[in-house]
Amino acid sequence: MTSAPQEGPKLSEDQIKALLDESKHHQCDPYECCVQLVAIADLPSRFGEFQVCGLVSPCDGKEHTAIIKGDIMDKEDVLVRVHSECLTGDVMGSKRCDCRDQLLESLKRIQEEGEGVLLYLRQEGRNIGLSEKIKAYALQDKGYDTVDANLILGWQPDERDYGVAAHILRTLHVKSIRLLTNNPEKIKQLESHGVEITERVPLIIEPTKYNEFYLETKKERAGHLLGEMSNIHDIEKIKEES
Repeated sequence: MTSAPQEGPKLSEDQIKALLDESKHHQCDPYECCVQLVAIADLPSRFGEFQVCGLVSPCDGKEHTAIIKGDIMDKEDVLVRVHSECLTGDVMGSKRCDCRDQLLESLKRIQEEGEGVLLYLRQEGRNIGLSEKIKAYALQDKGYDTVDANLILGWQPDERDYGVAAHILRTLHVKSIRLLTNNPEKIKQLESHGVEITERVPLIIEPTKYNEFYLETKKERAGHLLGEMSNIHDIEKIKEES
């Protein structure tokens, strides 16, 4: 008879109940868009055993998720990826961006670490929405880069707000993080919302002929830590260089 697979540490039923009760009675700052934790469930995946958290932002009704590996409550230096939704990349496997590759690589790294969190934020198209992102794609088909395409449509190059991410990490009682990112602006915003980041962990994806121009634009116009900057881990050095 085959025995059931052994699971590693995870949030216990008592911890889950405490987190849900705390979130239910939490009073949000009226000036911020916070989140409410509504459920935590097991999530066996192709990468390993995780738990998935359902979170709702009362201010805009958006539903976010946190994918958890291990018991991350009250831990320091937790490996974290803050990932924004990308339907075309994450689901359809679009080669125009590196989103799906970064998502899958992050889950793989967290599984290997044995502990970590992936935040999946509903901020499609850098928070301009799916239809607007497709409009931006159409402009890119005409030769505009991803920054100019957004500007032509009347948006900022990046409309994302990481206050929600910071609130989720506080809700889960994560004390400090090692952030999987190439984006110094993400570091800056998370720190401005009170997140302690002890290390930047590079998340470099090999470019292809389809996304090479896109990645070069992120490097040259958005300051992403690619090329000669790709191996910098030190947060203070990143701040000096950015």
